[in-house]
Amino acid sequence: MPGGLRHSGAAGWRRAARAGCLEMKKRSFVAVTMTHLKRQPSYNDRRPSITGFVGTRLAAGLQTFRGVRALSNHSRTHRLRAVVPGLAVVALGCWPAGTRAQVQAAVAALPDAPGVSSSAIAGSEGAIVPSGSASIAGTVVDTGGDVVQGARVALVGPGGEQVLESGADGQFSFANLPAGTFRLTVTAPSMCTFESAVAVAAGETRFLPKIVLAFTAGVTEVHVTANEEQIAAQEVDLEESQRVLGIVPNFYSAYDWNAPPLDARQKFALAFRSEIDPITLAGAAALAGAEEYQGIYPGYGTGFSGFGKRFAAQYANDFDSRMIGSALLPSLFHQDPRYFYKGTGTIRSRTWYAIRSAFICRGDNGHDEFDFSHVAGDFAAGTLANLYYPEQNEGVRLVVTNGLIEMGGMAGTNLIREFLLPAFTTHASEHRGAAFPRRASHIPLHKR
Repeated sequence: MPGGLRHSGAAGWRRAARAGCLEMKKRSFVAVTMTHLKRQPSYNDRRPSITGFVGTRLAAGLQTFRGVRALSNHSRTHRLRAVVPGLAVVALGCWPAGTRAQVQAAVAALPDAPGVSSSAIAGSEGAIVPSGSASIAGTVVDTGGDVVQGARVALVGPGGEQVLESGADGQFSFANLPAGTFRLTVTAPSMCTFESAVAVAAGETRFLPKIVLAFTAGVTEVHVTANEEQIAAQEVDLEESQRVLGIVPNFYSAYDWNAPPLDARQKFALAFRSEIDPITLAGAAALAGAEEYQGIYPGYGTGFSGFGKRFAAQYANDFDSRMIGSALLPSLFHQDPRYFYKGTGTIRSRTWYAIRSAFICRGDNGHDEFDFSHVAGDFAAGTLANLYYPEQNEGVRLVVTNGLIEMGGMAGTNLIREFLLPAFTTHASEHRGAAFPRRASHIPLHKR
């Protein structure tokens, strides 16, 4: 055969083979598609015949393979090009949709690998949630926002009670909980109790809002040991600031019923401070002027000389009476020279209390005693008056007269102290009701 004819003959064979392959591919694809449609009449048909389905596809592929082989043995390349599409069709069609559930069931029946749970294998269709997979976590703080370490956190619910303490950051966490409703209780020393109901579902992680514990109003016992001398010194300083209308001294009115007793030094200091006060000197001068005006004690004479003698005698009488009756004898008899303001009860009871206080005083031991200090002091001052009063006025009569005048004046002064002076005495309200313990005592303090 001539070379040109051979060449044209080979090309013709190749074209014929290629055309045959294409035709067989089309026929195989149509056959496979029709067979697949016939095998799936409805979605509910989940168990097709695997043997018939696979056999149909294998027959179609074999037919394609035989057709290609019969066309030409000229080139292996052409045969492969014809076989590959047919095998691909067979491979794509050999996995029926109905077998997916069977494969999943087979996989689920296999044992879990170490560290892998069955829930990780389950697909989106019906995820498997293991029991005891819920958790509850939170943080405990106080009203100031500071974390509370060591708070007792109790969780009661399905499975019993679990108790733990909050950490250094105030946090706590309960893990591996079953689904259900739990009662959460949080307690801490000196703080209010927190309670709440918490519901969790299986697999849920519940982060609670901050749990705020408020401080409780606890009672704390404080042991106070009072130094009576220091407290009494403070009380004397307060009393020396007491003045009627801010002018007239009212040093011997004690508005603190529980005021501690004065020692000897404090009694002398208070008496001397009272006698050198300008108002005391002015009072003695006023009485001396009245005596001269009325001609009392004519032995002193008249004029400036008579006024001076009367003033000296009056002031000496006051000074002696004060120093003896309010400092010297109280120190010897251990009695308190001050008037303790009552302020409560009926007018009758308060009046009687003020009058009797001219004869009854409080001892340094806190008990009522006969006021030897003032009574003896008044008569002692009257006795000393014989040294500087005119001769015609000396004697027992002068002693008794001055003593009775002083005692009567004391009762009248006490009535004024009880009913009038508190309203006009500066700083009196600051001292009233102040409690100074005499010995070590327990004072309840409320912490807020």
